[in-house]
Amino acid sequence: MNNTFKRSRLKKCSSFFVVLAMLFTMTTQFAFAQGSIDEKISNSKMNTLTQQKEISDNKVVDVLMFNDFHGNLAEDVRDTGKNIGMAKMVGYVKDATRKNPNTIVVSGGDNYQGTAMSNLTYGAPVSAMMKAMNVTASAVGNHEFDWGVSHMEKWQKDGGFDFLAANIYDTKTKLPVAWSKPYKIVEKAGLKVAFIGLAHPNTTTLTKRENVTGLEFRDPVKSAEEWIKYLKEGKAKEGVPDVIIALTHIDSYQDAKTNKITGMAVDLTKVDGLDAIISAHSHRRVIGVVNGKSIIQAYKYGRAIGTMSIQLDENNKVKKIVPKMEDVSKIKNDIIPDDESKEVYNDYDKKLKPILSEKIGVASKEFTHDRASKGTVSLLGRWSCEVMQKKTGAEVAIQNGGGLRRSLYKGDITMGDMYEIMPFDNALVTFDLQGKDLKKAIDHGILNPEVTDGQFTGLKVEYDKNKPFENRITKITLTNGTPLDMNKYYKVTVPDFLLTGGDKYDFSNAKNVVETFIPVRDVLVQAIKEAKVITPKAVDYIKQCHDNVVPMPKPDVKPEIKPQPKPTPKPEINKDSNVRVMYIVKINDTLKKIGNAYGVSWRELAKYNKIANPNMIFPGQKILIPKKQNSNVRATYTVKRNDTLKKIGNVYGISWRRIAKLNNLKDPNMIFENQKLLIPA
Repeated sequence: MNNTFKRSRLKKCSSFFVVLAMLFTMTTQFAFAQGSIDEKISNSKMNTLTQQKEISDNKVVDVLMFNDFHGNLAEDVRDTGKNIGMAKMVGYVKDATRKNPNTIVVSGGDNYQGTAMSNLTYGAPVSAMMKAMNVTASAVGNHEFDWGVSHMEKWQKDGGFDFLAANIYDTKTKLPVAWSKPYKIVEKAGLKVAFIGLAHPNTTTLTKRENVTGLEFRDPVKSAEEWIKYLKEGKAKEGVPDVIIALTHIDSYQDAKTNKITGMAVDLTKVDGLDAIISAHSHRRVIGVVNGKSIIQAYKYGRAIGTMSIQLDENNKVKKIVPKMEDVSKIKNDIIPDDESKEVYNDYDKKLKPILSEKIGVASKEFTHDRASKGTVSLLGRWSCEVMQKKTGAEVAIQNGGGLRRSLYKGDITMGDMYEIMPFDNALVTFDLQGKDLKKAIDHGILNPEVTDGQFTGLKVEYDKNKPFENRITKITLTNGTPLDMNKYYKVTVPDFLLTGGDKYDFSNAKNVVETFIPVRDVLVQAIKEAKVITPKAVDYIKQCHDNVVPMPKPDVKPEIKPQPKPTPKPEINKDSNVRVMYIVKINDTLKKIGNAYGVSWRELAKYNKIANPNMIFPGQKILIPKKQNSNVRATYTVKRNDTLKKIGNVYGISWRRIAKLNNLKDPNMIFENQKLLIPA
């Protein structure tokens, strides 16, 4: 028994020491483990503190924006191409969001309408792009209505964003439309950013009227004031926002020389409580501060990306809002495309290629069309109007300049080209219109400050650009020279968009209206197929004139020179014996291409013409080419106010005819201030 007891005690002691050893081991391991955990926590705290310090030192919430994408999903891979396309657009935005997770992505509207891929799919790949970029909100552009309102909800669902429109109301309910929100509040880094959506007040004239039936577009300024008051009073469930930004599809413009910003969007800078304005619609690069408020517009087609950088202090209070812009078209070769978005694009491209790659004809030369208002009719405008005339038998055809979206390039013409040139499904209509109303319509399209020049055929027009808008025509006849009878009715054809007041054209007095229901695009396509090869014709039926134009002297009569009591100051002369020729920039030109043609370097051209940015030249720009050795050019003269060729010629002791011939001036009376003229040796 004692032995048993001893053995029992021995076992207990052994068990005790085993347990003690285990406890020691576990305690030691726990101690080491705890030390490791404490170290990790300590390191984590250190990292967090470091990150917090970095953020507090430079805390920024970025609002990334783009506008007027117009379905430009394809990258323009030409050397001169500027569209970065869907995959690189997503890649750029994702990279920016990775660099600053406190980034909000928004759009200024006009996202979908504009290219064949988007039009033929009702914008499905654009919605995929919007979702991939994590777009949180979009303004409602006028072209969002080109297919009515039936797609609005699907676009938002598929794209993962909200349309914002505080000034679009249902005329029946008198409430904001159900498919959009007036505002949205997004919180980033503890900062509440509110976006108030504002559509263009003239939207009813910027799309087919039937597509906006039952909608009221209210004054954006008053709507902004109303909803700012609502937000400031804390009525939103998210609470009072720290920053309020107007997310608009409203136009702005910026003078290249003075940087002055104008346009409807500027009216919003006077609204109290608004911190910044995102503009769109006018397809311009605009960046600056007006009345203490930042304003920005990022051009078009995804070629530029804008940023509103909201900088915060250590107390999370807004220090300032800085507008920034990157011209991504210039760095598109450096942008890494998003793989998933590239696959989405390729899938749609594969499905649509049989339709869009169909060759329908050839353009022997380029049919140019510049959407900047220059008071003229383009080569493409003339051709399209002539086709409309021929199809309908009308005496006059009118096409809004904005209905043609780009030039028709030399070479093969595909269906894809035609969708890009004319993406709208407008149909031809004909009607009878009195001469006085016809003149009014043509006058409305000359140097219109809001839209592209009106295109037309069937008339000859002279106008004075110095006269008030819609009162510039000084002479108007039919093409055969017969004066337009103000009381007579003429047969006119236009796209149905214009008949209902599009671009503010007024055809309310039209009689005998006939709707053909034939899309204008189909008419143009058919004309190309029938002709096989088309060639542009020069536009010689619209020109400027002035009431004070000095008539050209007769060849054999020398002007009588009378003594003056005081010598008249001679015009300033820009003497330059090194000018070889003046070159007019064409579409897709570069300084390098121009230089190669004349055997001079692009650097020499840039320096000689004082071009600060060699990449920024535009069609119609005049480039002086320096001569190498011999030249028949004596000097370059800059036209001043009230100058005439005769007056300039007298200064140099040469005839006005020699100046006109050297400069290829078809109308010697048509020279304008700041025009560069070469003076013959």
